[in-house]
Amino acid sequence: MDERVITSKELKEDSFEGTIRPDSIDEYIGQSEVKENLSIFIKAALMREEVLDHVLLYGPPGLGKTTLAYIIANEMGSNIKTTSGPAIEKSGDLAAVLSTLEPGDVLFIDEIHRMPRFIEEILYSAMEDFTLDIIVGSDASSRSIKIDLPKFTLVGATTRVGDITGPLRDRFGIISKLNYYTTDELKQIILRTSRVLDSEISEEAALELARRSRGTPRIANRLFKRVRDYALVMGGGYIDLDITKTALDKLKVDEFGLDATDYNLLESIIEKFNGGPVGIDALAASIGEEASTIEDVYEPYLLQNGFLKRTSRGRIVTDKAYKHLKKSKQESLF
Repeated sequence: MDERVITSKELKEDSFEGTIRPDSIDEYIGQSEVKENLSIFIKAALMREEVLDHVLLYGPPGLGKTTLAYIIANEMGSNIKTTSGPAIEKSGDLAAVLSTLEPGDVLFIDEIHRMPRFIEEILYSAMEDFTLDIIVGSDASSRSIKIDLPKFTLVGATTRVGDITGPLRDRFGIISKLNYYTTDELKQIILRTSRVLDSEISEEAALELARRSRGTPRIANRLFKRVRDYALVMGGGYIDLDITKTALDKLKVDEFGLDATDYNLLESIIEKFNGGPVGIDALAASIGEEASTIEDVYEPYLLQNGFLKRTSRGRIVTDKAYKHLKKSKQESLF
């Protein structure tokens, strides 16, 4: 089964993102408020010849948190070491990562909310005092070892900031939320990607792609790559509006950026639960998905764009969704 083309989660095919990633804050398109603040903080840290405060970036997947981490390292003139919350299962894993750091390095931890709580507690002293306190051995032979660490900047990224404990969140000096991108910002990103990949695209085609990219650069770049294939086979390589519409229709991505998965979720609520309200667990069971996947991947865009409402009693399909799906409210009664 093909993977969902407009999922904001990272897919294997997104490995090309590294080749199109901007190197500086000036090249980074969108997130103007986050960029402006980070630029000031980085310049101030460089002027004081200090490491940058620890940074927490949060927001839906695919909006550029990893890219910003690399830009922070570049702007600070530092190396970056990367890992993820699920990869750090025991204190030795964290010690192994921290012990490789050089003065001024950036340590990027993706999905930091998925780190075990006891690892978080070890991280507190590393972030605050740049020391690592770990216990080696077991039972009677166990002993505590204190290791001095070089001063470094931790950049944490998360899609679920509410899952991060208060004590860990409080240790980040800079906390920034990334929001969905505007159509114009996505158009600029697509035009930049076309230049980097040397694939010419018309302004109208770039705008159409931007409209269907769900406010997410990762999806915009992935769709661009797929449309580029159609253009190569059907139009000699030039990406025009007609080829873009044909390709996106074949990929079953509609003018709002909704796909079969979104239709399935919305239609399930209409047909099985009279349009809602429906609880997350009942909805997850009805479409065969995990509740966390619905909350993290499917819902944010539908909520943001007014196709779905979340109330204290559950999820409700909106009038906008009924209209878009060409369904009447009476249909949901039968």
